[in-house]
Amino acid sequence: MPNTMSLRASTRRIHCSKLLHPTTYLHTRQTPKVPVGWRQCRAVASTASAERVLFPGALNSKFTNEMAFIRPSTHKAIPTYRVMDQYGQVINKEVGVDTEDEEALTLYRNMVCLSIMDLLMFEAQRQGRLSFYMMSAGEEGIAVGTASALDPSDVIFCQYRETGVFLQRGFTLDQFMNQLFANKEDLGKGRNMPVHYGSKELNIHTVSSPLATQIPHAAGAAYALKLQNQQQSDKPPRVAVCFFGEGAASEGDFHAALNIAATRQVPSIFICRNNGYAISTPTSDQYRGDGIAARGAGYGIDTLRVDGNDIFAVRRAVKEARRIALENGGKPVLIEMMAYRVGHHSTSDDSFAYRQKVEVEDWKRRDNPITRLRKWLEGRGVWDEDKERELRSSLRKKVLAAFDKAEKMKKPPIASAFEGVYEEITEEQKQHIEELRDILQRYPKEYDIDQHEGGIESLSQLLEKK
Repeated sequence: MPNTMSLRASTRRIHCSKLLHPTTYLHTRQTPKVPVGWRQCRAVASTASAERVLFPGALNSKFTNEMAFIRPSTHKAIPTYRVMDQYGQVINKEVGVDTEDEEALTLYRNMVCLSIMDLLMFEAQRQGRLSFYMMSAGEEGIAVGTASALDPSDVIFCQYRETGVFLQRGFTLDQFMNQLFANKEDLGKGRNMPVHYGSKELNIHTVSSPLATQIPHAAGAAYALKLQNQQQSDKPPRVAVCFFGEGAASEGDFHAALNIAATRQVPSIFICRNNGYAISTPTSDQYRGDGIAARGAGYGIDTLRVDGNDIFAVRRAVKEARRIALENGGKPVLIEMMAYRVGHHSTSDDSFAYRQKVEVEDWKRRDNPITRLRKWLEGRGVWDEDKERELRSSLRKKVLAAFDKAEKMKKPPIASAFEGVYEEITEEQKQHIEELRDILQRYPKEYDIDQHEGGIESLSQLLEKK
């Protein structure tokens, strides 16, 4: 028989104590100690007298000899947090609303501005002056309220119904209109379809059309922020905030993002706008569980369900979520904001093909974030019908003025289609530019070059750059 060496006799055998204490290796490499309390697994098997499960995959589960399946129908639904009722009355007057009158007026003006802009842009699209638009009717309180409760340095990933987030953070009416018309002043240089805003200055990533792609992006950004928060102790810590609809929560990206955020314990706030419909699909056809909030607990994430029509509840929930998200280096939080999508999914949708008009009108009349806050302001004696009329008239004029200005502007230079891809124009790009210039020169009647800033000369100037 061949001579074999015993593993015990090997001079390179690993000491058993190092297998039981993996952090030993961390200390020898002089890397920061990683807290492992919440994720530490037992390394011993269950004993005959053990009362709890010791399997690594299910800690602290008691043994039982009774077989009982968990039936969701036997459990109470997750409650929905609110501060004031639909009549604008504060429920717990001792606690109040955590918002001063002047700040509440600013929030109200922004929500009304968003509502007016939505109506005017919807009409403009129907007139053929815009190619596409998406409204936020019924969900203004979620976007405006959340943005007002965050720090300006916090990084935000929006879906496509968060226009109020941009508005609250300082995105101007001119910037909105420039993007909608994709003119030369558009921050995205006309490369994106309407309502896909973005602002590096405001720490808001550009909206992306594919559903749910922003959720794993937010989880990754939150992990980067976690490292920055640890390394830059002289700067205030930041969180990553992600918005998505309940329909997007059916995508695989949602589950992957929440799982990685939970396992890596990153400072993130995931905000689901549950407005009842994913385009034409009602929630009854999307899931059978208790909304989206029920999924948070499954991933080990602190979770809360909030009345999205109550802007004070939204603000208080987000403030507390941000505090929790920054605890002990970071942890994810999931908030499900309950609302009703009053408008169509987009200008490409006719929602009355899949829901009754009376249902929409009932929600408009019964409850929405704007009228609820207005009732509270009127109850405080700081708002009345005259102020309402003056505000709406003034905002309408401002929106129309920005619209008219942006509509008359020229499109971005044709050369901008090639810029910003590489640090310098490549030889392959130069061939493409020359080919495009040649086509435009040979067929001048086929292309409206004059509508672009600089015309065809922008291509020549780009080729001349060193």
